[in-house]
Amino acid sequence: MRTMEWAARRDHLGGVPRKLIFMAAGAFSKTVANLLNTTTVYNLETLLRHVRHRPPGVPLLTVANHMSTLDDPLMWGFKDFPIIDPELGRWVLAAEDICFKNPVLSYFFRIGKCIPITRGGGIYQEHMDEALDRLTDGAWVHTFPEGKVCQEDAPIRRLKWGTASLIARAPVTPIVLPIFHRGFEKVMPENYMFGRRPPFPLCKKDIEIYIGEPIVFDIPKLKQMAVDTSRKEFISYCHSEWPETVCGMDEAAQRCLYTNISDRIQLVLEKLRTVSKTCLKTN
Repeated sequence: MRTMEWAARRDHLGGVPRKLIFMAAGAFSKTVANLLNTTTVYNLETLLRHVRHRPPGVPLLTVANHMSTLDDPLMWGFKDFPIIDPELGRWVLAAEDICFKNPVLSYFFRIGKCIPITRGGGIYQEHMDEALDRLTDGAWVHTFPEGKVCQEDAPIRRLKWGTASLIARAPVTPIVLPIFHRGFEKVMPENYMFGRRPPFPLCKKDIEIYIGEPIVFDIPKLKQMAVDTSRKEFISYCHSEWPETVCGMDEAAQRCLYTNISDRIQLVLEKLRTVSKTCLKTN
């Protein structure tokens, strides 16, 4: 059963609660990102073009590293981004144990276009199907494929397969846009005082957001490669929580496919991280 799905509907109470939440969250994000801190965005035009002008029915899937609990919505608060427009706003996968602890929080995040995800619940949990539904609608979905916050200046970690499964299962392959950012770990550090986060975002920090070019996936070709690899290497799995077949592929082929897609995204995010370090040195 999907948590408070009725609150996430576009027509819930005439759409008024959603508009109010986007206005409030947008004002908060722009204040933190632009007034209290300094945010620099690279390749902004690419993001704006795909948010505003992609072909009808073609979904957008943005993927980013995860530096703090406030990455979303703060990462959309930079200048010239239409963060207060609920029609253009993203859907985002959010940790159920953090954002959906009680009915009040659940309602708040639901009308803010958040989809609850149970960490450790697997890639075929109910709400992953909801995210797939949004992609099927041609909407914009944002994910943090690392699966948890990491504030160390370290290489991108091995990605969870949930994002890859969405790309592979979507009826229309989404535009996959990678984003790397740094600075939010200073705005909302995990261990600020006595091992806890600060009560409010910190200020006078430098935030940098690097938007890459779309990652192109030839899904039919990747599926065939995954099937061939699983058969050649005689890979066999049997987990009750996985469907026997997805798009004609058994579990072994699915795992090969999701690994290939995830590795490609991880490589691109790591390249953006390298670019960001180079920019830091030159600045």
